[in-house]
Amino acid sequence: MKNMAEWLLWLSVVMGLALLIDPDYLDSGDSKFILLIGAIGLWRYSIGGLHLLRGLWFMRVTFPAMRRCIERDPQSYAPSHIYLVVTSFRIPADTTWNVYASVFREAVNCGTPATVVVSIVERADENLIRQCHREFDQQGCVKLIICRARGTGKRDGLALAFRAVSRTMPDKDAVVGVVDGDTMLAPDCVRDSVCFFGLMPNLGGLTTNEQCVVRGSRLMRDWHTMRFAQRHLNMCSMALSRRVLTMTGRMSFFRAAVLTSPEFIADVESDYLVHWRLGKFRFLTGDDKSSWNALMTLGWDTFYVPDAHTLTVEHPPHHRFVPATLQLMFRWYGNSLRQNLRATQLGWRRLGVFATFVLYDQRISMWTCLIGLTVALMMASLQHWQVFAVYVFWIALSRTLVAALLTLTCHPVGPLYPVLLYYNQIVGSLVKIFALFHLDRQSWTRQKTTLSVQNAGFDAVFNRISSKTMLFAAGSVFVCLMVLLTSS
Repeated sequence: MKNMAEWLLWLSVVMGLALLIDPDYLDSGDSKFILLIGAIGLWRYSIGGLHLLRGLWFMRVTFPAMRRCIERDPQSYAPSHIYLVVTSFRIPADTTWNVYASVFREAVNCGTPATVVVSIVERADENLIRQCHREFDQQGCVKLIICRARGTGKRDGLALAFRAVSRTMPDKDAVVGVVDGDTMLAPDCVRDSVCFFGLMPNLGGLTTNEQCVVRGSRLMRDWHTMRFAQRHLNMCSMALSRRVLTMTGRMSFFRAAVLTSPEFIADVESDYLVHWRLGKFRFLTGDDKSSWNALMTLGWDTFYVPDAHTLTVEHPPHHRFVPATLQLMFRWYGNSLRQNLRATQLGWRRLGVFATFVLYDQRISMWTCLIGLTVALMMASLQHWQVFAVYVFWIALSRTLVAALLTLTCHPVGPLYPVLLYYNQIVGSLVKIFALFHLDRQSWTRQKTTLSVQNAGFDAVFNRISSKTMLFAAGSVFVCLMVLLTSS
């Protein structure tokens, strides 16, 4: 009932905006209407519609057929052994207990021999994990391997755990699940996922459907759940081509033969980018992007299992909404852009036509998403404030429709979603543009570490100045193009 009242309040706001607008500005034959409502949004909405149709086809047709095929004879598709690799660092004790409780439950109940490999830093975590193992695996069915990392970053911890898996000499049919230390596995998540490796011989890795519990404000909770709903739809769309664009670090599965290969471990441990202006620098974050790039380079497919669920406990890096979202978006979008620059070099034959199209569109969308607001502000200042009122009304109406379509993902949809969708569009685009010209700037929100600058003296100063100069130049060109558009 509370949500219903809030939705009615939001719809009243949308209708109130409509009443503010002069009917002449809503004339479909008027050039201003065509510019603001038609031409600018056509490209973005057509791509969004394409993802929606592809995602629905995957959810309703393709994936159910694959699931039925597995259910007819599940044992023939089951792996010979399952490894669950879990990394933990500075996570609250109650969250750690719940995460490992879910991991050991899944390892015991998956119906396949299982080993849990843990990569930790602190002694207290080891004691807690051993206690959890004794409580949930009283029969001793699951082997536990604990690796003590140095605390130099998640990448080093993962590489340590992967080498521990490699030393057990897994056979070609074994599967490895990689679980983050703040992610709880839903019942049967493992069993529902691993059989797809037997069904698809060229599958190298897959990821699962995420939902979240956020330790933060109502606004932060809705922002996270909205992102997971968007993620679910995009993952389904990309899975139709077997080209999911990231092996989500919170929970993904890999063929053991792939994960234990020296090339794969090297990519995860010490991935880097050679940039024409910034030189060579290591990736501090984005291990999920590195694992995806390794799979693509080695010629494997990637996939998404929408009915295998995980629950992530999110701890925002700041108590205020805007600083927290800016930190998270800068990390996420920076990782995506660094991956994007390398991934497109693999070529469309390796990536597939649709995945290549999506990767190039990521570079364009950060600019096209700003066109509407920029043009509306310019036209309102040059002509009449009603032009901006039309734009605000269109944003409110269109984002309400998009929020309604997100109900098809079976993720919760709240009345704040229309505002948060627009916030993500504008602020997210600005963060992406800033990150594009500062690819060497990285930070980790839980581990307060940053990338050490190897360049010194003139090179370091040149990188800082050139990044700011190119950002200013790109922004100036964009504004000039918008001025030409509005004055023509």
